[in-house]
This record gives sequence, structure tokens and C-alpha cells, in this order.
Amino acid sequence: MLAILSKEFNSYLNSLIGYIVIGVFLVATGLFMWVFPDSSVLDYGYADLQSVFLLAPWLFLFLIPAITMRAFAEERKGGTMELLLTKPLSDTQLLLGKYFACLLLALFALLPSLLYYVSVYQLGDPVGNIDSAAVAGSYLGLVFLAAVFVAMGIFASSLTENQIVAFILAVFLCYLVYTGFDLLASIDAWGTASYYIAQLGISYHYSSISKGLIDSRDVLYFLSVITVMLLGTKLVLESRKW
Repeated sequence: MLAILSKEFNSYLNSLIGYIVIGVFLVATGLFMWVFPDSSVLDYGYADLQSVFLLAPWLFLFLIPAITMRAFAEERKGGTMELLLTKPLSDTQLLLGKYFACLLLALFALLPSLLYYVSVYQLGDPVGNIDSAAVAGSYLGLVFLAAVFVAMGIFASSLTENQIVAFILAVFLCYLVYTGFDLLASIDAWGTASYYIAQLGISYHYSSISKGLIDSRDVLYFLSVITVMLLGTKLVLESRKW
């Protein structure tokens, strides 16, 4: 698994896609954080990183599928999938190697944004006047969000040999699970059941964990979605034996 992880991660760093993803994420969040007047922390006058944490999920919605679209689709199209499967690797090792390589790249894009926290911390009046617990919770929420989106992207990539199709499928699936249940719950016809429908979506649990209170139900939700997506991918890989 580690060999696959290392190979995949190095392939991203040796291509433009890794640097484009990191660059787009940092430039976009930086503009919203410091430049655009409607969201700039300098104009807002309140020490927090809400503009980053509100924008980041929508950036991940497109950037992570761009990372994962080649995971299995490229192997299928290039005819190297069969070669990989002949090596002394189980399907699980191959899957996890690719999964963690994609997740690591997504976290690399997130890591430099910690400079925003340090900057806002120093700009606070007095210094350190920032809700660090909420910031930590929001970063943890982004880590879980990235992990879920990567699992969905890997699943989408396993379904096709076309990278563009894999990208579109991943974006649709991520959007559907992130905000689709909120839209469904907003329909008046559900009555009191709308509260439980909203809980099926990622947005509900991301908002909850971003408040700085780590609830085991939120953590269990994220881990469950990741597990389901990875098991679905494993099932697709094993379908070649049927």
C-alpha cells in the first residue's frame, strides 16, 4: 500500500494538477479572506476565519474531483489496470494507496492556510482575540470533508475510463450529498421529518463540527460515508472477477 501511495503522490507532484489545486485553493481563499470587501477580515473588523471555512467546501467540491478523476480512470484507459492487478497487491491495498495519496494532496492544499490563522491571531485586539476552538473544529471539519469527497471521487473514477466523466460524476455526487439533503429538507411537505432528512447531508454535520464542539455522532457520520464509498469502490474493482 505504501508503495502505491508514494507512487501516486509523487505522480501528482510531478504533474501540474497538484500545484494547480494547491494554487487555486490558496489564491481563492486568500482573495476572499483579505481582498474582497464583502468578505475581507480587514473590513469586517472581527477576528475569525469564517470566509475561508464557508468558501473551502465549495472549492473542494471541484478541486478534489479534479485530483481523484485520474485515480482509476487513467489506469483503465491506459491499460495498466490489469498490470496493477497482477502485482502482489490486494484490491484493498491498491484502493487505500490511491485513496490516501489523493487525500494527502488535498490536505497539502489546506496546510498553508494555517498562516491565515496566525495572521488573524496577531491582528486581534488584544493579540489572540480569536475563537481558537471554533477554528480547530472548522479545520477538523474540512479534513473530514476532504476525506469524504476523496472517497466519493475515487468511487466515481472506478466506474469509468474517461477522466472527464469521472470528474462530472464526482462533482455531482459530492454536491448531492453535501447540500442535496438540505434542499430536500427545505420542502414543506416533510413536516417534522425534514430535520432528520437534513441530518443525512454532509453540510449539517460540517456546520455542527465547525462550532468547535466535537460530537461523536458527527465523526461517526463522516467515517460511515467514507467506509460506504470505499466499500463501493472495492466492489467495483472486484466485479472483474464475476
